[in-house]
Amino acid sequence: MQQAELETGRLDHQQEAARLAALIATGILDTPPEPGYDAITRLAAEYFRADSAGLGFADESRIWMKSSWGQHVRELPRKNSIFEMVLAEDGPVVVSGFSQSPQLDGPLLILKLLDAAFFAGVPVRSFDGKILGALVIFCHEPRPGLAPDELRMLESLADMVASQLELRRLRKSFTANGSRRSRATSVRAGWPSRPDLRHALDEREFVLYYQPEVDLSTRKIVGLEALIRWAHPERGLIPPMDFIPLAEESGLILPIGDWGLAEACNQIQNWCEEDPRHGSLRVGVNLSARQFAREGLADHVEALLLQSGISSRQLGLEMTESSLIPNMSTAMEVLGSLRRLGISLLLDDFGTGYSSLNHLHSFPFDVLKIDRSFVGRMTEGDQPLQIVRTIIELARVLGMDVVAEGIETREQYRLLRQLGCRYGQGFLFARPMSADAVTQLLRLPGRVLSDPETCEAGCN
Repeated sequence: MQQAELETGRLDHQQEAARLAALIATGILDTPPEPGYDAITRLAAEYFRADSAGLGFADESRIWMKSSWGQHVRELPRKNSIFEMVLAEDGPVVVSGFSQSPQLDGPLLILKLLDAAFFAGVPVRSFDGKILGALVIFCHEPRPGLAPDELRMLESLADMVASQLELRRLRKSFTANGSRRSRATSVRAGWPSRPDLRHALDEREFVLYYQPEVDLSTRKIVGLEALIRWAHPERGLIPPMDFIPLAEESGLILPIGDWGLAEACNQIQNWCEEDPRHGSLRVGVNLSARQFAREGLADHVEALLLQSGISSRQLGLEMTESSLIPNMSTAMEVLGSLRRLGISLLLDDFGTGYSSLNHLHSFPFDVLKIDRSFVGRMTEGDQPLQIVRTIIELARVLGMDVVAEGIETREQYRLLRQLGCRYGQGFLFARPMSADAVTQLLRLPGRVLSDPETCEAGCN
């Protein structure tokens, strides 16, 4: 008996050591407040009509409150805390009328501080399942509990926290190996040079390729993403990662970007002239940070629309979080001006930035595009799948459309449909292709692509 107890104690100690190691690896305890976590606690409180919400991570003795909404809480002792209840349960804890409940022996300081009669807490786990913290909502008045779908929503919000932690870990790993930096250095050190880019622009060597976006339930082409390529006369087709970093550093991204916008608008007009029914298509054009920060962007876009004769609803502008962060007030003003034109605004690579949820709340986006790194890992386990489910649910709550990027397998396609994702793009349906090739694709009956469940990718 004593040996069994000793083994249990040793196992608990090892589990706690592993949990703390996973917590330390995130670096979450020593970072300043991040708006993305504030957005999660705010959304949790608003969704459940709670008086307060909090997000905390626990080390050996303390609960470090990363974010709180409602009554502010900074730091709490871990002993007899809600976190310990969640840890002991290894899952959600929902309690109403706590003052009469025999479950709640001990001070439970946070409940006294918040004068709460009801709380629900769910674990925030690392991607290998270790409980690092808890997301909790509090209400002054007792409630009967949470319905199963409500509990799943709270768990989905906690999983979004987990995804932010995993992204932090991946970014640190990516930076450590220096792959992105070394690639940019090698490009700058050799070919191409700034004169090479200038020559390509003057000689009209840049081309736009287009990748279809489809309705996942009908496989109908509903839009296209415009993607720049460099058709070099000797080196062949050059991908954007080989020249866009230099274009941004040298400032040539502005004239190159202007060309891309104008080219896309003219191509939309050409497709509509061939078949007026193509007027329902939306073509998304990527904006760089420099383009977005330039004064008069909305006026420039409006002039292109008038010049090409296309409707504003036929043009979408895609931007990443990194293009918005440098000047948030300017970003709000520019996005507002574009929105007033009727332009669709798409947040690209959603989930890869530090404050995705905060931007999702703050900026008037119509569409978010789930980053291909999440889609590609959906079949690797429950946690990656849950992240995609959470993003789709958040978009639904906020009234936004979702486009899943990088769909390459039938299993990903099937899972996305099951999760309720309406739109997607990827090699499973079609690779980026020339405007002429797209023209042929748009002539398919109803613009409907072949069913990936019954044929190989690219069978269209």
